Amino acid sequence: MEPVSTSRQQLRQSLRSRRRALSEQQQQIASQQLERQVSGAELFGRHQDIAFYLANDGEIDPLPLLLMAHQQNRRCYLPVVAGDELWFVRYQPGDRLTPNRFGIPEPADNSQRIDAFELDMVFLPLVGFDRHGGRLGMGGGFYDRCFENSQLIPKMKQPHLVGLAHQCQEVELLEQESWDIPLPTIATDREVIN
Repeated sequence: MEPVSTSRQQLRQSLRSRRRALSEQQQQIASQQLERQVSGAELFGRHQDIAFYLANDGEIDPLPLLLMAHQQNRRCYLPVVAGDELWFVRYQPGDRLTPNRFGIPEPADNSQRIDAFELDMVFLPLVGFDRHGGRLGMGGGFYDRCFENSQLIPKMKQPHLVGLAHQCQEVELLEQESWDIPLPTIATDREVIN
């Protein structure tokens, strides 16, 4: 685990390097193990509208989870970057994708967009995490801005947020900023942490 005293930017760089250092085979195994962990914990539950992401920059790949959800006739969504906002667009395997300004593929047709708070569950990528629900993202703040109202209006319907990461991305404790959205659940290739 990384020491707590490391600055956020240094920590982000270190953890991104760590996950990018995983071989293609290690990435595939981690993705399969993640699917087993999520399936074993029955995280999908009764959720029907579930957002995923397409792995980039060494992120743990949730594609097997997306395919499992699709086979179970759940509605799957992917994030789309629109300015400084994050939209969620309906996605089915085989739909046409186009790279966004960061080079990350996203649905080319965004006509089936829904509000983030209409989702039942959102799987989001992590750069780092701790066992207290602390998360470190890429630093763009897209997910934080997207779900900031969940902190301001506690009684509004909120999707279940689940952070996904390789186990090697765990840190002892992350100092959280006021805008950071804590996670109730984190799933890795080795365990599900509530």
